[in-house]
Amino acid sequence: MPPRRDQSPTPSTPANPTRSRRRRRSRRQRFALPSLPSLASLPRPSLQDLGRAGLLLLGSVIGGSLLGLVWRNPDPGSLSSTVTSAAGLAVKPSRPITVLLIGLDAESLGEGANQAAPAGRANADALMLVRVNPKGPLQVLNLPIEAAVTLPGESHPIGLGGVYQRGGAALTAEVVRELTGLEPPRPDRYLVLSRSAMRRIVDAVGGLEISPPRVMRYRDKAQKYSIDLQSGLQRLDGRQVEQLLRFRDPGLGESSRRRDHQLVQTGLRERFGRPDQLLLLPDLLRSLQGQVETNLTAAESLSLLAAGLDDPRPIQFATLPLRRPPNPEPPLEDLGLDAADLKAKPSPTAGLWQLEPLPPGKAIWAGS
Repeated sequence: MPPRRDQSPTPSTPANPTRSRRRRRSRRQRFALPSLPSLASLPRPSLQDLGRAGLLLLGSVIGGSLLGLVWRNPDPGSLSSTVTSAAGLAVKPSRPITVLLIGLDAESLGEGANQAAPAGRANADALMLVRVNPKGPLQVLNLPIEAAVTLPGESHPIGLGGVYQRGGAALTAEVVRELTGLEPPRPDRYLVLSRSAMRRIVDAVGGLEISPPRVMRYRDKAQKYSIDLQSGLQRLDGRQVEQLLRFRDPGLGESSRRRDHQLVQTGLRERFGRPDQLLLLPDLLRSLQGQVETNLTAAESLSLLAAGLDDPRPIQFATLPLRRPPNPEPPLEDLGLDAADLKAKPSPTAGLWQLEPLPPGKAIWAGS
């Protein structure tokens, strides 16, 4: 009897059901996601790996979020020969920009050994936050490299200048952000200078007129390096400026170097702002490619120079306050010992100072 028209014919059973199921499984396996290991089973990244990853992330996220919003980038190669003032270099940024400046104690980027004692990979020999305000004076906050900081997972503090050795510019920026209370994404940009790059900049502007506050003489036989500068106003070339920056007054220590850094920064700003130097700035920026580490483009650099050089007011300098750390060890005489009875053993906190916390509500930048 034929089937009724409102009934569907029963599908036929496949001749080989096992083969059909195998075919369906192979399709599922082809498009299935691989199984992922648990977080606990993954190897724990080192601070160096985190620093490198953070540096890439910092540069890409910050660079992508600000381009087009803060700067309207001109072509640095199209600078007019009629530029006679800093304002003509480029369009200024639309808001204040904070740049973390890191000066290394190594001759060049990526150098395996620094020029310091004890020898090792490069440290930050100078740290500062530079705030370029298109509607205000240039501001520089010196960050003491001898300030004690304790990194996560470490039991002993290290100097702030040693953070760069652990995680590069990314980790340094993160620690500085924490110490100063800046809100992300500040610092907006970073710039890492080696000693050779610093000398090139000074020589490119024809040297600096600086008055060292005292006679500076020092000789380090281990590093084969010597300092020999006279006091009084004089023109210093790149190598002499390096001597000024590296000299530590025996009675003042690192604070004397921060004072001398201010002399150099003031001298550089004066030279950069001269009409005969303004037209040379694009070539100087190009010549530094590969010798500095930064996430600033050439156009952004010109924009910051336009804002930082156009305001006639002096640079406003400030320094994070420090206090001497307490001595946790009792005097030797209280222990009935003499210094000769003890084997010399350097303390992990030797030479480190404590940062004074900023008062509640006090901004790190004057007038902000």
